[in-house]
Amino acid sequence: MMQGEMFIAGEARRGTAAPVRAVNPATGETLEPAFGGATKADLDAACAAAEAAFDTYRSLPADARAAFLESIAQNILDLGDSLIERAMTETGLPRPRLEGERGRTVGQLRMFAQVVRDGRYQDLRVDPADPARVPPRVDLRLRNIPLGPVAVFGSSNFPLAFSVAGGDTASALAAGAPVVAKAHPAHPGTSELVGRAVAKAVADAGLPAGVFSLLFDAGYEIGVDLVADPRIKAVGFTGSRRGGLALLDVAQRRPEPIPVYAEMSSINPVIHQPPALEARAEAIGKAFVGSLTLGAGQFCTNPGLVLAVDSPALDRFVQAAAAELAQMQAQPMLTPGIHAAYENAVAAIADHGDVRTVAQGAAGEFYRGQAALFETTAEAFGQHKELQDEIFGAASLVVRFPSLEALRDALGKLEGQLTAALHVVEEDHAEAAKLIPILERKVGRILFDGFGTGVEVGHAMVHGGPFPATSDSRTTSVGSLAIARWLRPVSYQDMPDGLLPAELRRDNPLGVERAVLGAAPSTQAV
Repeated sequence: MMQGEMFIAGEARRGTAAPVRAVNPATGETLEPAFGGATKADLDAACAAAEAAFDTYRSLPADARAAFLESIAQNILDLGDSLIERAMTETGLPRPRLEGERGRTVGQLRMFAQVVRDGRYQDLRVDPADPARVPPRVDLRLRNIPLGPVAVFGSSNFPLAFSVAGGDTASALAAGAPVVAKAHPAHPGTSELVGRAVAKAVADAGLPAGVFSLLFDAGYEIGVDLVADPRIKAVGFTGSRRGGLALLDVAQRRPEPIPVYAEMSSINPVIHQPPALEARAEAIGKAFVGSLTLGAGQFCTNPGLVLAVDSPALDRFVQAAAAELAQMQAQPMLTPGIHAAYENAVAAIADHGDVRTVAQGAAGEFYRGQAALFETTAEAFGQHKELQDEIFGAASLVVRFPSLEALRDALGKLEGQLTAALHVVEEDHAEAAKLIPILERKVGRILFDGFGTGVEVGHAMVHGGPFPATSDSRTTSVGSLAIARWLRPVSYQDMPDGLLPAELRRDNPLGVERAVLGAAPSTQAV
C-alpha cells in the first residue's frame, strides 16, 4: 500500500522535488522508500482544489459529514498492523503506545462526528423581530460557518493523533473546512498510509476531491508557501516555538492575515506543597519519573520543572526520583535532529554554574536519549532565564525555594504553560487555593495529585495555554472545543425564511438547539 506518494485532490502522485527519507531512530537505518517532495505546482493544485471544494463541502448535511469522519476512522483501523509496524519503525515508539495513539485518533474522529450531528458547535442564536418596540427591533439570526481551507502541519511526537488525520484535521473537517496537510518528514510512510485512508473516505463519499490533500517536503519552503497561499484561511501547527513563530510571521505578513493556531513550548511546572511531600515524597518521586520518561520525555505536557520549598521532605522526593531515574534505560528519540538538540540542551544545563546534576539514566546508542534530573536554587532560577527554557526530552529541573511566598512569586513570573500540577493534602487546601488565581493566568489545565502527561479527548479538555504554550490562549487543540478554531460567526438580518440556512429557519426543520433572545436553548419554532 505504501508507494512513496502524496495526494493532490484525490490523485496519488510521486513528488519530484527533494526527497524525504525516514530514519529508524532505534537502529540509525535509513528507510525505504523515498518520498518525493512537493513542488510549488503541486501546492498550487492542492490549494486550488481545496478552494473549489469549500462551498460544496461546507454545505453537506450533518449526517453526511459525520459519516465521512466515521469512514476515515474505520479506514485507519482497516490498515491494521501495517500502520503500527511502519510507525514503530519510523519513530522508535513502542507498539502499545502507538496502538493507544491509533485508538485516540479514531476516537477523535468519531467524537467530532457526534459533535457535527449534535449541531451545537454552530452556536445558533435567534433574536426575533419586535415591531412593537420603539424603535422596532429587527430579526437577527446567527450561526458559525467555517473559515475556509485549512493548512495542517503534522507533529513529530504524535505520528497519528497530531498528524495527517489527527485532532487538527479531524476538527477542521468537522467544521466543514477542506484540509491541505503537510506530513512531518520524520514519519512519511505513516503519513502516506493514513493519507490513503482519508483519500479513500473522500472518494467513497463522493465528495469533491479537494476536500483533502497531503504534501511532503524535505525542507521549509513548501510549508512557508502553504501558509502564504491566499486560498488558505487558517493554520494548525504543533512543534517548536521557533517553527510556530516563523509560520505566525508569514501569516501576519500576508495581504490578508490569517490565524495560526500553534502549540509550541511548555515546561509544565509541578508544585509540591510541603504537607504533600511530608506525607508521600517517595511515591510522588517515583510517579514523577514515570511521567518524565514516558515516551522518552517527548510529550508537550512533560513535567520539565519542579517547584518546592526546601525541606527534608523535598530531599526525600529528590532521592526517590534519583534512585528511580538511575534505573531508566535510554529510549529512542524521534529523529536524529531531536536527539542532537536534546543532548546539546542537557549538556548546557549540566555545565551551568548554578545547577547541580542530581541523577542520570543509562546511556544508549544511536539516537537514544539519556534521562536527566537537575536542581538549582530559587535565586539562580530567578536570575537565569535560560533555566526556564524547554528541553524536549526526559530532563527536568528541581527548584528549591526558601518559602511558599517565594515560590508563588516565581510562579507568577513564569511564561505561559499548557499544564500545571499541584500535589496537596486536604488540610493544605487553604494554602493551595492561593496558587489557583496565579495558575489560571498561566496555564490551560490545572491538575491535582498527578502529572500533565495523558490528555483526555473530551468535551471539557483544554490543551492550550498562554503564550508561548500556544499562539492563541483562547483555544484548545484537543477536545470538542477544538472545532471553534476553524469557525467564524455570521449574522442574518431580516432574511426571508426561504433564504435562511435550514438551522435558522423559523420552523426549525432540523430540530436543532438554538438560543432564543437570552432564553434557554430550545428547538421550538421561532
